[in-house]
Amino acid sequence: GAGRGGRAAGQGGPADARSASARFLLPISEAEFAISNVLSELRRDPWPVPSDSRPQRCTGAAASIAVSLLELAFPNTGARVMLFTGGPCTIGPGQTVGCPLAEPIRSHHDIEKETGNVKHMKKALKHYAGVAQRASKVGHVFDIFACALDQVGVAEMRAVVERTGGYTVMSESFTGNIFKQSLSQVFARDASGTALRMAFGGTVEVLTSNEFKVCGAIGNCASLGKKSNNVGETEIGLGNTNAWSVGGLDEDTTLALYFEMAAQSGGQQQQQAGGQRYLQLLTSYQHSSGQYRLRVTTLARPWAEAAQAGEMARGFDQEAAAVLMARIASHKTQTEEAFDILRWIDRMLIRLVGKFADYRKDDPASFRLSSAFSIYPQFMFHLRRSQFLQVFGNSPDETTYYRLIFARENTTNSLIMIQPTLLAYSFEGPPVPVLLDVTSIAPDRILLLDTFFHVIVYHGETISAWRKQGYHETAEHQNFRELLSAPKEDAAELLQQRFPVPMYIECDQYGSQARFLLAKLNPSVTHNSSQSGAASSDFLFTDDVSFQVFMDHLKRLAVESK
Repeated sequence: GAGRGGRAAGQGGPADARSASARFLLPISEAEFAISNVLSELRRDPWPVPSDSRPQRCTGAAASIAVSLLELAFPNTGARVMLFTGGPCTIGPGQTVGCPLAEPIRSHHDIEKETGNVKHMKKALKHYAGVAQRASKVGHVFDIFACALDQVGVAEMRAVVERTGGYTVMSESFTGNIFKQSLSQVFARDASGTALRMAFGGTVEVLTSNEFKVCGAIGNCASLGKKSNNVGETEIGLGNTNAWSVGGLDEDTTLALYFEMAAQSGGQQQQQAGGQRYLQLLTSYQHSSGQYRLRVTTLARPWAEAAQAGEMARGFDQEAAAVLMARIASHKTQTEEAFDILRWIDRMLIRLVGKFADYRKDDPASFRLSSAFSIYPQFMFHLRRSQFLQVFGNSPDETTYYRLIFARENTTNSLIMIQPTLLAYSFEGPPVPVLLDVTSIAPDRILLLDTFFHVIVYHGETISAWRKQGYHETAEHQNFRELLSAPKEDAAELLQQRFPVPMYIECDQYGSQARFLLAKLNPSVTHNSSQSGAASSDFLFTDDVSFQVFMDHLKRLAVESK
């Protein structure tokens, strides 16, 4: 590469730039052997580490240097920095925790109470925000692959992924399938098989007709600060602009856009009724083949007055609305207390059903929701209990990881994160969807729970006992063998399709890992319940309210006289 670059350099002109890059870049067919040798010869750092200390890691400095090299050598050209880290930064800029093991890494409690364990956090956040701004400015992407049993500082590094559109993968080990399969999917090819699925240097600009204005965007993007007449006064997410940069994007990248009604005179409002409103999205990016592409999407939708509740109800997408509300709630966690966010969710839900439900004043029994809104309350119920708002049992790194993934996924995957899907397998027939409820547990059932981040196969007590006795290994119990294999095959298909690859868990009723499933179920039957529920169902030890209690309170508050 160096020799070839030297010959081209003497010719002058555009060849100079090509020869300079050729000194560092080669086709994979020519460089694969050298890269493989380098990777195979990598060894653990031999420098001794005291038993009471963490290794010295200068992750923040390394990230800054990597971004500097790329922004100087290849500005405004598709490129990505990939960080592989197995522990927290302990020295230099971006430090998360000190070297002595006696100093614990910060927890949610420490962050909330601002204890001494968060003394490095503000400086680290500022450092990585600066790195993110530099990478975003030149259209480069920053990915994090964190593989460790303890935290590595993803919470502090959030900005570099969020503002550049990068990927985040967390696992316990670099030798596990989660890391290996996720990394291979990053370099997957598109449907044509000739180019990578990734794209670079993306920008999204929103144009609207005069009837409404854009309030902001929530997703893994950065504001371009472009002022326009269609920018609203209300700010949601990244607002005060109608254009955003998305350093890295692929076929699954999504942004949540929010709008508000523009102030109009009475005559203008009458003219708009029954008319069309328009929205145009201008998306530009550099394809992995090197081409620069522009995609223009124009939408037209009918206009309805505020008094036309029926018209608005027919155009209401409760699944998309649930995800949009969840993204606002997740974004609010950066600046507001969880209790205040839960109250905000409750107020918005009460206002919605109070406007669109059918009921008689002060009569909760008369409360009815149309099919256009019927499942929206249960999405809000599960959102209130989700890992996006409830941090109990999760570290700051895990919470940040969940929120980063949620901010880029499509509606279908986002709904799975909010309200996981549950399938039941039994001898009675093919697998069937069942309620995400504790009453769905039965001794003679196998449950498959998909939370997006975890795929759990849960064996009922009877099924587990038969498996331990080896019935599935005998020829006369072929049906039982097929029953055991069916959820595993479906789970394997989910693992194959999803990015990042979820954690796969097999557990038994009353086993220690059954907690992964029980934590997601509606606690309709608890240790405090006066009713025993289904005779064969399990119950939960919890003080959380059930969905039925939640709905009873919602009906009462929605119908009461204001």
